[in-house]
Amino acid sequence: MTVHFIGAGPGAPDLLTLRGRDLIAASPVCLYAGSLVPPAVLDHCPPDCRMVNTAPLSLDEIVTEIAEAHRQGLDVARLHSGDLSIWSAMGEQVRRLRALGIPYDITPGVPAFAAAAATLGVELTLPGVVQSVVLTRTGGRASAMPPAETLDAFARTGAVLAIHLSVQVLDRVTADLLPHYGADCPVAVVFRASWPDEQVVRATLGTLDPAIGAGRRGALILVGRSLGNVDFADSRLYAGDYDRRFRPVGPDPRFPGSAR
Repeated sequence: MTVHFIGAGPGAPDLLTLRGRDLIAASPVCLYAGSLVPPAVLDHCPPDCRMVNTAPLSLDEIVTEIAEAHRQGLDVARLHSGDLSIWSAMGEQVRRLRALGIPYDITPGVPAFAAAAATLGVELTLPGVVQSVVLTRTGGRASAMPPAETLDAFARTGAVLAIHLSVQVLDRVTADLLPHYGADCPVAVVFRASWPDEQVVRATLGTLDPAIGAGRRGALILVGRSLGNVDFADSRLYAGDYDRRFRPVGPDPRFPGSAR
């Protein structure tokens, strides 16, 4: 028996890995976050699967469901939205399973920031413009931010910021970022990336209306100079004179005899 933690992706049911799909299809028990996981993903569950929506459950109740499946020798597909490595609450579940001696594995999923970038049609890291992406959020009732992890601190780097769970405080986000990025810096707010009701707002930090976040949830804020930037140099990776392991160039290549 194994508990399979599976990243169910950002919203579109076909943004699910083949491994995740197959594990769901082979598990007689499925625990899913009903408020975030697309219903179509559950179509992969086998007939007579026990499906449990964990949205109204406490951590203790979730672990009780898993422990009962373990007692019966039944594999569990534990579905979370996006990818499990960030803001998934997987860590506290894994800690309980370790204490109980219940085996588990993890299958990654497509994260929301990647789905949002795809919707915008952009590469977030451009040569000579920006080479780092910071995934962050503002503090909330469920989780406070460590003192050193502030938008002001991250903005000082000039990196692209992918700001999660913060659309309801857009005014505060804008105020923190303006001194570092400037009013002309591109920003995009992507609501429910890859879902059928996805919405996109493009603006600059100086023109973004904080009111668009009122009453919304499931939005990601992307801020950075690479959004919409077309004035950047080509990378050296595919340059004709760039000596690579699989494309030796010149009379004295760095990796002789390695081309295939």
